[in-house]
Amino acid sequence: MNDLLHSPYARTVGGYLTAFVLGTLIGFERQWRQRSAGLRTNVLVAVGAAAFCDLGARLLGPEGATRIIAYVVSGIGFLGAGVILKDGTQIRGLNTAATLWCSAAVGTLAGSHLPAEACTLGMFVLAGNTLLRPLVNWVNRRPIEPEDTEAQYSVHVICRPRDVSEVRDLLDSVLERASYPVRSVETLSDSDEQVELAAILVPSTAEADELDAAVSALEESSLVLSSTWTLQTTS
Repeated sequence: MNDLLHSPYARTVGGYLTAFVLGTLIGFERQWRQRSAGLRTNVLVAVGAAAFCDLGARLLGPEGATRIIAYVVSGIGFLGAGVILKDGTQIRGLNTAATLWCSAAVGTLAGSHLPAEACTLGMFVLAGNTLLRPLVNWVNRRPIEPEDTEAQYSVHVICRPRDVSEVRDLLDSVLERASYPVRSVETLSDSDEQVELAAILVPSTAEADELDAAVSALEESSLVLSSTWTLQTTS
């Protein structure tokens, strides 16, 4: 019996169990918040990583485990990319992808028969997703101040489909006179009745009064139905 408890098989089961428990804790938090990669996904990532690590160690020793870990680190990136979604100018799922990456790290530690280290990392992952949430919410509620962050300014116009070409030229002309270089002009929406264009300015600081004046100049044209400007932080 004592030999069985200290056998390679027992160590393998212990690694799987550690990965399963910690993956469950991490995944439960994600499932509770209705994230795309929830309980089962995090458990499978952790246990799978543990299995591959343990297999490498059983077959080739420490060198085999090290080699497998390198593949796990690169391979989990493809899985993480699947939960990242782009919604217009917003990108969602980055935190979920990072959590999957950390679940894989927990699994590799468990599969490498380092349960204490795996538990420690699991607790840090849970702390990052829970204890830091109030701080994140506080930061997100602060108004965006151009002097505090690198900002991206966009000037939006709505026009008729037949006037798009002329309105693009008008955007360039008005913003050039205001000394705000345009990085690109994007079409945000397009229908049979109206088109929304956005002139993305080169990231810089800008004066609200100057942008208001540019918007007013655009609205003086009969080609423009409405115009406004927006401010976003850049990544």
